[in-house]
Amino acid sequence: MKIDSKLAGKIAGRDFIITAEYLPPAGADGTVVERAVRGMGDRPTAVNVADNHFGIALSSLAASATLARCGIEPVLQIVTRDRNRVAIQSDLLGAACLGIKNVLCLSGYHQTLVGSAESANVYDIDSIQLVAAVRRMNDEGVFLNGTAVAGGFAMLPGATANPNLRPLELNILRLAKKVEAGAAFIQTQAVFSVESFGEWLAAARDAGITDKTAVLAGILPLSDAEEAKRLRDTFTDYRIPEILIDRLKGAGGREAQRKEGLVICSEIISQIRTMKGLRGIHILSGGKEAVVPELLSKSGL
Repeated sequence: MKIDSKLAGKIAGRDFIITAEYLPPAGADGTVVERAVRGMGDRPTAVNVADNHFGIALSSLAASATLARCGIEPVLQIVTRDRNRVAIQSDLLGAACLGIKNVLCLSGYHQTLVGSAESANVYDIDSIQLVAAVRRMNDEGVFLNGTAVAGGFAMLPGATANPNLRPLELNILRLAKKVEAGAAFIQTQAVFSVESFGEWLAAARDAGITDKTAVLAGILPLSDAEEAKRLRDTFTDYRIPEILIDRLKGAGGREAQRKEGLVICSEIISQIRTMKGLRGIHILSGGKEAVVPELLSKSGL
């Protein structure tokens, strides 16, 4: 079936794409979700809904349905850490039934990093296999075990990439596998080094990857130097240079540091937005959804 999401249309139309991120709360109040996502404004084409990103939270499926009800196109997130293939494919059917048309396929942070060290991880399949499963449900109308999907199913699959990981050759090899599996869009981890990101994007371009998928660069507004150090020390994908932490610290108090974080992001966007092969920007709100319109305005997007 034809995937008729707005995000799919933007990718096909070769437009410059803006997406954003929403981290659901650890609660069941849908009005909280509605207020947060409405505060993002209408500029993002679609909004990713995190799947227990930093610990137990409202399910991505339920929060995505709430976004759709608000007229905001969601990107469902599914991490393979917490579910086996039966549950994952069931959730995909449920999402399609609710009118959700995009899915980001992730492995997820290890449970020890999200405050649930006592829980068992699953990892029955990895993110590449999940992308392939979505494509197979789309193109062949069958599940991973070969049985038929009843009725129509159409969902746009995407994946993530970390442009900071080296060696570059292995990084690009894994990225190519995700695209070969069927990832129609790639959202990167947060970019803090323009030079490192440019090197990665050039390698992806040389490998022909940027001709086959839409690459969106992740941009994370940092609130202050303390947050920057905590993220860098806890999560290996946050490669935040010391020079940026010093710059935040030197800005002054908390509000001054928050504003400096937005200035840093707008500078990064300005330097990368015209790079050949880049199709858009993905704003990683980190739970600070209200900052999205402010950043878009400051960066001219």
